[in-house]
Amino acid sequence: QGQLVESGGGSVQAGGSLRLSCAAPPEYRYDNNCVAWFRLAPGKAREGVASIYTAGLDTLYADSVKGRFTISRDKSKNTVYLQMNTLKPDDAARYFCAAGAPRSPCTMEAAWYHSWAEGTQVTVSS
Repeated sequence: QGQLVESGGGSVQAGGSLRLSCAAPPEYRYDNNCVAWFRLAPGKAREGVASIYTAGLDTLYADSVKGRFTISRDKSKNTVYLQMNTLKPDDAARYFCAAGAPRSPCTMEAAWYHSWAEGTQVTVSS
């Protein structure tokens, strides 16, 4: 099985927006599984940010990002996105997408996920 491929990280000022993408290899369809975004910042524990059940499109968000981040799936592109708006310096981290077995709602416990991307850096300046 090929690897998940992320893109879209970068540097923005506080209040700005970024959209992260997580593309799956052709042999792995985002049709019936859980996909989640996690982040890891220096000195902090890994945090589940958002998850989506790709069959029913149920979503779950961490309290810290509710109302600002949106997770979505484009079936035709076999890609899951994380739209991040109103970014804060506390959002700065390395972001990882991961795929796992289906369940609804999808957990944000890292142990559930079997395939991980390499991560993309998000920097937010104040």
